[in-house]
Amino acid sequence: MFDQNGLSLDQAPPIGVVFGLFFMGAIFGVLSGVSILYYGADILSPYTTGAVVFTHIMTLGVMLSFMLGALFQMLPVIAGVVISDPIRKARPIVGMVAVGVVSLLAGFIWGAPWSFIIASVLLGGAIFHTSAMMIPRLYKLTNHSASSRGMLISLIALLITGVFALLLTTAMGGLWDGVGMLYMDVKETHYSFGIFGWVATLIISISFQTVEMFYVTPPYPKFMSRYLPSFILLALVVGATFSMLHLTIAWVGIEILIAIMLILYSITTLYRIQKRKRPLTDATVLFWYLGMGSLLVSMILLLSNFWIHSESIAQIVMVLYGSFALSVLFAMFYKIVPFLTWFHLNSQGYFTAPMMHEVIHPKNAKKHLWIHISLLVSFIIGIFVHQVLILSGVLAIASFGTIAYHIYHAHTLYKDTQANGEKFEFDMPTMS
Repeated sequence: MFDQNGLSLDQAPPIGVVFGLFFMGAIFGVLSGVSILYYGADILSPYTTGAVVFTHIMTLGVMLSFMLGALFQMLPVIAGVVISDPIRKARPIVGMVAVGVVSLLAGFIWGAPWSFIIASVLLGGAIFHTSAMMIPRLYKLTNHSASSRGMLISLIALLITGVFALLLTTAMGGLWDGVGMLYMDVKETHYSFGIFGWVATLIISISFQTVEMFYVTPPYPKFMSRYLPSFILLALVVGATFSMLHLTIAWVGIEILIAIMLILYSITTLYRIQKRKRPLTDATVLFWYLGMGSLLVSMILLLSNFWIHSESIAQIVMVLYGSFALSVLFAMFYKIVPFLTWFHLNSQGYFTAPMMHEVIHPKNAKKHLWIHISLLVSFIIGIFVHQVLILSGVLAIASFGTIAYHIYHAHTLYKDTQANGEKFEFDMPTMS
């Protein structure tokens, strides 16, 4: 599954940090379901507290946590980047993100300036610490793959997203009013870099290697694997520049270009998965299909909405784009967690280490797939029939609760094997 050549236990991603970030993302996911039940249809309006709270639970609490966890896993495995003493350097990130997101949500709910200041320090610290840890190591690589180059670009986009977020939170915290008349432009730039620059380019970059590696598919076209992440980042920089010059119409042209590129990417990925040489269709394959299908439809609707201007279509676009990100992250989750559990125990010499299907059984992953699909369908229906959002909240709790259980189960197996498992014995022969 993963290429282990040259990957030692000392260089492997820290299982505690990866599991910690995933588990935190799952808990925030459960909280997102609670927020749906509490705020109801208010989460659909961008100008309500409920919408702001729900959006930041999903983008920071859920997606940032899962994507940072995936990065710590993928850097040494598919990019060849090894972080020395990874546990000491990475563990503070879990705490900073957890407390930072809670502080930010408290600021949105109660309007307390000190909450935004705490969130600025902690979330800004987590993003800058991660960037300082990973960007220089990726930059120094002499032979970049499409994935490593794209990861570098996505981290640069995350850093820029963090800078604009700090401008907003420090302004809301009353530390300065430097944003002033540019507040809405900064807000639009922050969202665009986060949604397209960070989320999209990281998923795209990881897919260039993992889709081919996991499912034995034809490689992506070189022009796409080499230039697509760079094109997205460049387009966003151009859009942000024009926006700061009050030429906000430029964002329309930029979003059209990015939407067209993402449509081409989703079609290309769907074609490659369809042509895979491994005929087995497990839950991870179906999650990829759902993710790419959601991206394709969301970008088509985004283009159409430039002419139709429907609030309902805009809401469906965001739901489907969220489905794209979460579906791919879940597909990666069901590869990463079983592998890490087995790899660490096997590397420690336990011949009783559980096999990957014993960590998370494929049937359980497929059950989660159906919960996730039901959540997507109910959310779209809920846009038009608000009462259905109650079901969406329940399904969101069930979906992320399932993820939390799988992490707990994997961690329990890991600790139990360490406590009671049997190791290989390497006895040196004695001289007679």
